[in-house]
Amino acid sequence: MKLFSFSKNILILIVSLMAVQGMAHAASPAKIDRRSDEALATFREDVSGADAVLAKAAGVLIFPSIKKAGIGIGGEHGQGALRINGKTVAYYSTSSASIGFQLGAQTRRQIIVFLDPKALEKFRYSDGWEIGVDASVTVITIGAGGAIDATQLSQPVVAFVFDGKGLMYNLSLEGSKINQIHDD
Repeated sequence: MKLFSFSKNILILIVSLMAVQGMAHAASPAKIDRRSDEALATFREDVSGADAVLAKAAGVLIFPSIKKAGIGIGGEHGQGALRINGKTVAYYSTSSASIGFQLGAQTRRQIIVFLDPKALEKFRYSDGWEIGVDASVTVITIGAGGAIDATQLSQPVVAFVFDGKGLMYNLSLEGSKINQIHDD
């Protein structure tokens, strides 16, 4: 039992340090753009219908890598770019902390598509945006070779989670806080 308690404390420390380090040090805009380009290319290559969804979007928020870890207490963090008409207009971070039944670590890519221009405007002019509080976001998890039917998407904001690596029991975007970190 002592070993489990020690391991849990070590993990909590690592997760806390990861979150603090990630929040304190934003990647350069060029690095975020390069990683976002790679994530979009993977999304388009691996997911049938991705181009149709992106063509309907008023804006696309790309998080090329979100890292999450936890044992009972967890945290996640990632940085990304908001693009409108294919051009980066701002940079954002996403982070969350949670307590509850969760175990493991993972990285994943996430693309939030704003299909409604009003939802995009509300996001852009908010001071911190929290999923589940400021907006309801439909989450679609996609495996390799997945498909999307753009004609079936009627929600104003849809998040696509894909290219996950690692094992994490408990995937929820609820409570994720998104804040602007750089202007373009």
